[in-house]
Amino acid sequence: MDEAKEQEQKEYEDYVKQKTPVHNLPLNMIKAFITGGIICIIGQGVLNYCDKLGIDKDAASGWCAMILVLLSAVLTGLNLYPRIAKWGGAGALVPITGFANSVTAPAIEYKKEGQVMGIGCKIFTIAGPVILYGIFTSWLLGLIYWIGMLAGVF
Repeated sequence: MDEAKEQEQKEYEDYVKQKTPVHNLPLNMIKAFITGGIICIIGQGVLNYCDKLGIDKDAASGWCAMILVLLSAVLTGLNLYPRIAKWGGAGALVPITGFANSVTAPAIEYKKEGQVMGIGCKIFTIAGPVILYGIFTSWLLGLIYWIGMLAGVF
């Protein structure tokens, strides 16, 4: 009985090894660098264009963010951004474009369930934890900074 169980366990381990994808970390890092770099080049192009139009840096930053979010949402709607993210990994998921994708994708996926129960309930399923922990981390760092200011450390 034990021998049959050990054989079954070995077969299961072999199956898991066969199905588990093998990752090439250096290649994935290069792909992320290229993808993130292209996103940054697009953003810098928007900033340069705004500068040529005479728009001040604060307004140009707003335009840059809006255009990158719009491009991400449109590419998500055309089902292109998921392909970019699959290839580029963190290079596509970490910038603001990745956040826009994480809000747009559930909205598109759950729109058939209606405005309230579909889009309204599911739109932040992916982005919600990012918002939650981003706000919490900002609060915690602000608290540390405030205590440091009171203590004269900063």
